[in-house]
Amino acid sequence: MTARIPLFPLNSVLFPGLVLPLNVFEERYRALVRDLIALPEEAPRRFGVVAIRDGHEVAKGTQDEGAAAGFGPDPAQAFFTVGCAAEAATIGEREDGGFEMVASGTTRFRLLSVDASGPYLVGEIEDLPEQPGEGSGALAAGVARAFRTYQKRIAGARERTLTSGSGRELPDEPSVLSFLVAAATVLDTPAKQSLLEAPDTATRLTEELRLLRREAAVIGKLRTLPAVELTRQAPSPN
Repeated sequence: MTARIPLFPLNSVLFPGLVLPLNVFEERYRALVRDLIALPEEAPRRFGVVAIRDGHEVAKGTQDEGAAAGFGPDPAQAFFTVGCAAEAATIGEREDGGFEMVASGTTRFRLLSVDASGPYLVGEIEDLPEQPGEGSGALAAGVARAFRTYQKRIAGARERTLTSGSGRELPDEPSVLSFLVAAATVLDTPAKQSLLEAPDTATRLTEELRLLRREAAVIGKLRTLPAVELTRQAPSPN
């Protein structure tokens, strides 16, 4: 079964269960938010987040603003084909007419087509239910241990201690853990997108275990941050 939902392209990947703060200033996405606000009170304020492929144009502004500019005659080619539905929890309007919105990821979807005829992009999607896969429980325990080691190495590379918040208990549910680790690990967009697209939780956890061990070993030897983190800390050209 397919559905049509508004699209909010970003140059980052959203995962189910993760919080997404958005600073909405471009007119086409103001229109999207106004339509969400106009929905009946009991209706979910749902939209889709898709990551923009490298090399495609994005609007000037911060990553959180994330608005798409021009994407050519077939906008669908500009985006990865698996995205994450989000539901707006709070929406606040600023004096300049823009919005500050906090949403959370809900479920994965496959993007089938993109309609660019309206004031903002609308996607035809089909939901992608999360499957546990074989051995996800045992894999989750290993990923949790590897993630703790990774956190300690990252903290050491930054020459600081882990904050009390980062020391809280990790979720026991394998799928929830897999999405949290995917979001929190320092990886580039294609790597995170690959984790979002994993066919099941066990496959995602297996790949995360490999990545966490690799990154922790590299950080331990170099005593520095991965290059992608250094890139993120560089001033934005926008």
